Amino acid sequence: MLDQIHLLAAVTVLGVLEQAYFFLQVIYARRVFGISPPKISGPPEFERIFRAQVNSSEYFPIFLALLWQAGLFFHQGLAAALGLLYLYARYCYFMGYRASSSERLAPIYFSTGVLWILIAASALGILHFFLSHYVGLNILQLLTA
Repeated sequence: MLDQIHLLAAVTVLGVLEQAYFFLQVIYARRVFGISPPKISGPPEFERIFRAQVNSSEYFPIFLALLWQAGLFFHQGLAAALGLLYLYARYCYFMGYRASSSERLAPIYFSTGVLWILIAASALGILHFFLSHYVGLNILQLLTA
């Protein structure tokens, strides 16, 4: 069983570490700009860092669910590769947003595209499972015949 999920687990750990890095960047920015919690407003530089972290945190559960569904039902290697692309795009998003609000756009569009591919892989994998398990229809055999 573990050989079927080890790549997904590794990408999950990397994602958690990335989220921790984003959290630490907000803590550091709070110290630099003198903004104590629970305040979330301040100079634009702080607000961009804060928003980048919050936006990334909001999408993280969606990413994890899709990563694991695509990996379990479609293909672990493809899901893990897409997961790494997503994490890289989120890092670029964070660093871009930190510099300027306009520099966040290309990475957010790219990461959203990766999520759509994960949605498609998840849906296809789950559909294949239901059809083969409950209807006895194996789409892969039909396609290769």
